[in-house]
Amino acid sequence: MKERATYCRVCEPSCGLIAQVEDGELTGLKPDQEHPVTKGFACNKGLAGLELHRDPDRCNSPERRRADGSFEQISWQTAIAEIAERVREIDAKHGQSAFGSYIGNPMAFNALGGPATGSFLRQLGAQHNFSSGTQDCTNKFAGSEGVYGTSTCHPIPDFDHTDYLLVLGSNPQVSRMSFVSIADPMGRLKAIKARGGTVRYVNSRTIESASNEGEVVLVRPDSDVYLLAAMLCEIADSNRMDPAVVDAHGTHMDELLAFVRQYPAERVAGVVGLSAEGIRALAREFADAESASATMSTGLNMGRQGTIAYWLTQMLVFVTGNLDRRGGNLYSTGFYPDAPRSGRRDSRKDFFESQWGRIRRIRGSLPGNLIADAIHAPEEPMRALFVVSGNPILTIGGESRMREAFKKLELVVTVDLYRNATGQLADYVLPATDGFERHDVNLCGLGLQHQPFVQVAEPVVSARGERKPEWWIFAKLEQALGYRSILDKTDTPPLFSRIDHMLSRIGLSTEEVKQAKSQTVALGALEPGGFYESVIQTEDGRVDCCPGYFREEGAIDRVEMIFKEMLAEPDDQLKLISKREPSMHNSWFQNLPKVRGRNNREPKLWMHPEDAEVRGLNAGERVRVGNENGEIEVELALDAGLARGAAALPHGGGNANTPALRFASEEPGANANALLPSGPGSFEPISCQAFMTGIPIEVSPA
Repeated sequence: MKERATYCRVCEPSCGLIAQVEDGELTGLKPDQEHPVTKGFACNKGLAGLELHRDPDRCNSPERRRADGSFEQISWQTAIAEIAERVREIDAKHGQSAFGSYIGNPMAFNALGGPATGSFLRQLGAQHNFSSGTQDCTNKFAGSEGVYGTSTCHPIPDFDHTDYLLVLGSNPQVSRMSFVSIADPMGRLKAIKARGGTVRYVNSRTIESASNEGEVVLVRPDSDVYLLAAMLCEIADSNRMDPAVVDAHGTHMDELLAFVRQYPAERVAGVVGLSAEGIRALAREFADAESASATMSTGLNMGRQGTIAYWLTQMLVFVTGNLDRRGGNLYSTGFYPDAPRSGRRDSRKDFFESQWGRIRRIRGSLPGNLIADAIHAPEEPMRALFVVSGNPILTIGGESRMREAFKKLELVVTVDLYRNATGQLADYVLPATDGFERHDVNLCGLGLQHQPFVQVAEPVVSARGERKPEWWIFAKLEQALGYRSILDKTDTPPLFSRIDHMLSRIGLSTEEVKQAKSQTVALGALEPGGFYESVIQTEDGRVDCCPGYFREEGAIDRVEMIFKEMLAEPDDQLKLISKREPSMHNSWFQNLPKVRGRNNREPKLWMHPEDAEVRGLNAGERVRVGNENGEIEVELALDAGLARGAAALPHGGGNANTPALRFASEEPGANANALLPSGPGSFEPISCQAFMTGIPIEVSPA
């Protein structure tokens, strides 16, 4: 048996793994105990890679849809030639405006696949480009652009030194954190408490991460913006700001103060679900800590005002003097110090008038919630769609609208590990390699690493069947269409030339990294200093405490409009929130028996016992969950740890019409996203971020 160093490609930490290989087959995975950074930590997601690699339901050959809806295997030569011919026909008939794409989450963890996909789409002239980022994180790009002048600046908590950590809308025990690259996050959080520090979780349910009930600050769904504004108001009015830092490095502070003072604790208490004194106490606790840090995740990202929430979180750290300070939030430079400059962006240039009103592109993406509308558009509709490592049929709000819209597409091509729910509607399904069959670099964690490092991964086994890496697939399509291709002059292109250019900034190359233990080079630990001088990319080089485009594009006025809506809601209004479960991390894990284990049942709707009682509902019975967007039936479960008015439903159901995923389709469960809005008005205008939590629902006996 041979052992090869590799790493997990599921989330930001990129935990080191050891692949065990016998006779050319991957037979085992274990944590890399000698990895210089992750040091033997790996969670169930990374270790599930073995089952993912060996799943008999994986797509191993190109597939073509027959007229009756079934699929047949074809050769790569046939698939590439036929897709190219269909592209030429559509281009000749409708022009470049007919083409679109949807790029899923796994592409963020594929250092070679992303650029290759982008090269193809640029030469294709695709106009309708969407990504899963607008379902989980584009609010952070928009907020960072406004506050720091670049989409690539996201200071993270100094876990090893902070005295106080505020965790908003995140459940690290289950998710392992997002926009923070750190192995064993729960170990770090426990260490904060062990040395006498404080960890507070702001959430709408008592999450698994909390070791005692007092650590969780329960708030009503989608109310975090008002909590943060009230905290900032209290900090300002009680003279707890750091005037030296604010005066030296901030601008538009008067505008920030005018905004937050509209939302004092007394005014927002009822909407947030906390007492005014409780809000003030939380603010004072944060400001008075010797050092304090904060991080927020999808629980806030996916609300109606994710960008505003991210802005105010940054302000909470900045005005208390905790930005670029030991124990506060630090910027992680990583192996590419030019990242802030490369992400420099004036967001005003991205907005334009469309047939759906005023919208924007963010990092090249349109709002994913407009896919169905783009297909149905009366002017220049999308007629061909390339889907790469994504499953928009189940993951975009409004499943029924999406399925209906897909019927109008003249060409759908998916590049993925499986023929998933979206692939089931495709004309061609092209099999991609997994992380153990391709070359890679841990690029995704750049700028987010608690301990910066770079790791190169090579294929530990040959690709099963006829699986191919995305860079090869799109290079072949480019050749067939007469575009420029990295395969034009050689069958073995220099795959890492872009990465080598980035690494050269710190005097490294991928070849040198390969020679290191675990093919990993650990870089210097995070240190405060230099952030204000070299990272910020605003025109004046200062932190923008109230970005002008927030007001210009209506986001500031929208805060008050939504607040008044929430004030007017009935006291018994139920709102749907997401619930992360270890067995349901990503849609491409839904077919793995060992991951789903004993939880291989349909997702349940969790409600507070008192909310269930007033509706005459009992645990274990089937209930109807509905709103103007859709209706599903699920089993009810009770959880006294939920905030009143919050109802939690895990994602991961909906595979009733996905026969290629045999295990996932046995007990498919209901798709929570069928209850989500789609189309114009269903996303935050300044970030394209879909509204996916805090969704009003009604629950009644099925």
